[in-house]
Amino acid sequence: MKTKTCFFTLTGCRHHYGADFLEPKTTVILRKDPKNEFDHEAIRVELDGLGLIGYVANSVYTVHGESLSAGRLYDKIGKKAKAKIVYVFPPYGALCEIKVEK
Repeated sequence: MKTKTCFFTLTGCRHHYGADFLEPKTTVILRKDPKNEFDHEAIRVELDGLGLIGYVANSVYTVHGESLSAGRLYDKIGKKAKAKIVYVFPPYGALCEIKVEK
């Protein structure tokens, strides 16, 4: 199985715990959120011990750099996936990397 490294923007942190405590190399958990009333391609970003800390960005206003939007990432992951934080942008969120199958 060949994998490819992709990036996504973690956004919405200021609505939960903020981003000041996030650090590069921290592992986050992604979970699809098909019952989300605002976005049917929503992907929750969670941290062990805290739960929901934000979402994968899915708007041209929140996706940074060469990140994949939640819509482009949604079919590349299963119901649950793991990713790592690369850069933090307090108070908004972070840039994260994930390995997906080619």
